[in-house]
Amino acid sequence: MSLRYSTVLFDLDGTLTDPREGITRSIQYALAKLGIDEPDLTKLEHFIGPPLLQAFMQFYGFDEAKAWQAVNAYRERFKVTGLYENRVFDGVMPLLEALNQQGRQLYVATSKPWEFAREIARHFDFARHFKVIYGSELDGTRTDKVELIAHLMREERLDPAATLMIGDRKHDLIGARRNGLDSAAVGYGFGSFEELNAEAPTWHFETLDEMHQGFLQRF
Repeated sequence: MSLRYSTVLFDLDGTLTDPREGITRSIQYALAKLGIDEPDLTKLEHFIGPPLLQAFMQFYGFDEAKAWQAVNAYRERFKVTGLYENRVFDGVMPLLEALNQQGRQLYVATSKPWEFAREIARHFDFARHFKVIYGSELDGTRTDKVELIAHLMREERLDPAATLMIGDRKHDLIGARRNGLDSAAVGYGFGSFEELNAEAPTWHFETLDEMHQGFLQRF
């Protein structure tokens, strides 16, 4: 059987893992360092997905200098504790194993710094399924998904027509479209149906099982 998508790019947060606890607690810690008390962690879930620097500026009206202070405070906690307050979604491991068996090449494309992403993948034992894990630099370079995917495609010399990007937020779908890739939106992550649908993804899977079936039967 010839594979429609010989290469698959996965977002990390909200697509492969549920990082809710680690990210929201680390945001809470960063805000407290800047004198902002936010006791309700659910109010911080919109930080999951978009680049952090921009998120602090958007949601709290910080200027860039203050947003960097917040990002650095966030990292103090995240790199020690928050990284590990995470869990792999049920069904991800069998999916990755099936895709490897089908002979597909897998990559991670996350706006999270690659150092953190690689440690998460190592710790939770899914790094072995991926050829390379791509992320941003600590200075903010390539946090934009359009730039990140363009960089990955260039470095790996991939064919956009044979590559699928999978993610749970609009940034993943925009990044795919702007680089000429098909995209799959997943409904079990942190993006609402409205947010994802507005970007007209090629595929829309509500559950991991649905996506698994798609790979087995359709492409």
